[in-house]
Amino acid sequence: MGKVVFLYRSLAYRNAAADILRKARRLPSGAERSAARRYARALRDLARTEAWLEGRVARDPRIASRTTSAVSG
Repeated sequence: MGKVVFLYRSLAYRNAAADILRKARRLPSGAERSAARRYARALRDLARTEAWLEGRVARDPRIASRTTSAVSG
């Protein structure tokens, strides 16, 4: 069930990003267009990051082992 919910959320974010990007292309160059493009990029990145959407922190095991060995050593 969780994967299905994630899929729908991911698709919703991607569609919203595409819509905002289309609207931004119609705007004249300037601050408003840049802000819309940044917002669209943020939504796209959000859709790609499953760990963030699920509320989990993705940990790289190589980094975790380095920090524990550095602290203990």
